Amino acid sequence: MKHSRGGTVTSEGTRAIHAGHPPVRPGGPFTDGPVFASTFHMSGDPDGPYQYGRFANPTWTALETALADLEGAAAAVSFGSGMAAVSGALLALAQPGHTIVLPADGYPATRTVGTHLADRGVTVRHVRTDTAALAAAVPDADLVWLETPSNPGLDVCDIPAIAELAHRHGALVAVDNTLATPLGQLPLALGADLSVASGTKALTGHSDVLLGYVASADPALGDRIRAWRTMTGGIPGPMEAWLAHRSLATLHLRVDRQTQNATALAELLSAHPGVADVRYPGLPGDPAHVLATRQMRRPGCIVVFTLPDADTAQRFLAALDLVAEATSFGGVHSIAERRGRWPGDDIPAGFVRFSAGCEDTPDLLADVTQALDKALG
Repeated sequence: MKHSRGGTVTSEGTRAIHAGHPPVRPGGPFTDGPVFASTFHMSGDPDGPYQYGRFANPTWTALETALADLEGAAAAVSFGSGMAAVSGALLALAQPGHTIVLPADGYPATRTVGTHLADRGVTVRHVRTDTAALAAAVPDADLVWLETPSNPGLDVCDIPAIAELAHRHGALVAVDNTLATPLGQLPLALGADLSVASGTKALTGHSDVLLGYVASADPALGDRIRAWRTMTGGIPGPMEAWLAHRSLATLHLRVDRQTQNATALAELLSAHPGVADVRYPGLPGDPAHVLATRQMRRPGCIVVFTLPDADTAQRFLAALDLVAEATSFGGVHSIAERRGRWPGDDIPAGFVRFSAGCEDTPDLLADVTQALDKALG
């Protein structure tokens, strides 16, 4: 990107602060405010970027410019939620007679969209996040959807290898990049055609916005997905788009602190005799560590582990003071939940998904330690 004062910026933190914002002008603000408009002045035939509020909005444009910059994309399309982005990409691209591959161990709602597609003549294959298993499913697929690291299991697959194979067979590749964010992983640079994410999570990071986006390496793909958004009306509100853009300025600070906390938490849990099956891609010895280190710049904020049973897990969650029990991740507040309370994941009853926030590391570790002591007796 070109900085507003003229210099070329390559460092990701600086780009996150400046991307998509207006050029310097005397008396001008650092950031433009949200544009609340359903209707724009238009004389004669349609002309210019802004004609009607469902088609485009200057606040979306600023956010999408920033997202495309951070993702290294030709185009980015914002949506009203992460699931609007997921379903927009899948429904815009998967046609009757097509075959698509979806992660069997990824976000359950994505598989729900797959069920709707199967009802409409699309062949859907569910494959776990494993490079060899995915490679075997590629040859006659039209679209391969990856979620790496997977949620909640944190397995990782080789994006460049899958993308190279898929393209050889004429298939598109989309990566759900929600957990990593563009500062943790760049799917398009690794060979994918689409990077899809819920901006509700780490991207905005304050648990106050619902948002999603699709970034595309090909402008024509971006146009198809934008046309789908216009037709279905899955648009973001201008305030949500403005809040998301504002939040990008601290993304690098937040993900660095979250990574620090998640790493320390994973180390603590791995050494605890009452905790089993700790998974964190940033932890040496984790099954995904070598591959994650090769294709990710930051391993993310989520640590998962298993306690003896559901009751123990619930006692642990109830004993936490700083950490909230909630069903999301990526925010400045640390949160945790027993994932088995939701259907759709093949996990043990005592499986806990923990999203490390931005608290001071010693305080977070002390809270987890005392909660484990109470839960495990």
